[in-house]
This record gives sequence, C-alpha cells and structure tokens, in this order.
Amino acid sequence: MNKQYCRVGSVTPMEANNDIISLLEYQYQTFLEKASHIQSNTQLGEFFELKAQRIKRTLEDLV
Repeated sequence: MNKQYCRVGSVTPMEANNDIISLLEYQYQTFLEKASHIQSNTQLGEFFELKAQRIKRTLEDLV
C-alpha cells in the first residue's frame, strides 16, 4: 500500500486506477463477509449489506 502524506482534513486522491479498484473489491468482499456472519435482521447486518451495495455501485461505475 502506498503511503499518503496529507494534512488533517485534506484529501489526497490515489492516482492509479488499479489500486482504487482492488481496494474497493477488498472492501466489498469484507463487508459481504461481515454481513453474512451477522444475522441479516439486525441493524449492524443491514449496515454492512448497505455498505457492500454502495461499494458495488461504485465499482460498476469505475469498470
């Protein structure tokens, strides 16, 4: 993972598109796994599912 130095509150965009896609794919899989381990009728399980859906939409937009 590349080091990013920035001041608090500022945003440093990642330049390589492949790094962004691989990071989002990792996060998507992680949230899906967390949602599957937690009962889906709980608020935490629903939160993880919602985060995974949002990441999936972002990935579809990038690809």
